Amino acid sequence: MAIILSVETSTTNCSVSLSKQGETFALLEDNSKDYSHAERLHVYMDRLLAENNLQPNQLDAIAVSKGPGSYTGLRIGVSAAKGLCFALNKPLISVSTLEALAHQVIVEKGLIIPMLDARRMEVYSAVFDANYQIIREVEAQILDANAFAEYLETGQVFFLGNGVEKFKSIIQHPHAHFIDNKLPSANQMSQIAYRKFQKSDFDDVAYFEPYYLKDFVVIKSNKK
Repeated sequence: MAIILSVETSTTNCSVSLSKQGETFALLEDNSKDYSHAERLHVYMDRLLAENNLQPNQLDAIAVSKGPGSYTGLRIGVSAAKGLCFALNKPLISVSTLEALAHQVIVEKGLIIPMLDARRMEVYSAVFDANYQIIREVEAQILDANAFAEYLETGQVFFLGNGVEKFKSIIQHPHAHFIDNKLPSANQMSQIAYRKFQKSDFDDVAYFEPYYLKDFVVIKSNKK
């Protein structure tokens, strides 16, 4: 019976879940929009274990959202997950942030496009079918009136994530459906992580790095 702790910190939502056989049975998260994951994440993990009468060594694996997303958020989540794996000698499972986000939408047919804000008019996105099979891999994409046109012409498309707000302001299409207020959550990581656990699809704890998609750039402050 596999018990997996999942960690999601790719956006402002600091999220931790516990799952058994792929089903989430405990979830703790907070979207305070301040990226204070460094202060909250370990507190959340400790609290979730304590509230469910679990010791860390009872976990079978640690899953972490691998990105894309916030550079700092991903670093915090991955560092915490790797630290637990080293300390407990447990396997590490990485989960695509956009794949987990796509699982927040249930449709009978059509396409699902999760998108995360990458600043300005750019988003990180991927395209999935109604069964969550990948149609187009993760890309960094500039949004304009023609973005995703090839998919919108084929049928219904469901957009979600924190990149939705700026996209729906520039496009009007009868096939476009925008789902607001959705952020990646550890809740949807459970099933994906369990499938990977069953196949022993683990990551190298020593060498695993988040999937940033773009290089981190330091911007100089204009303050004197």
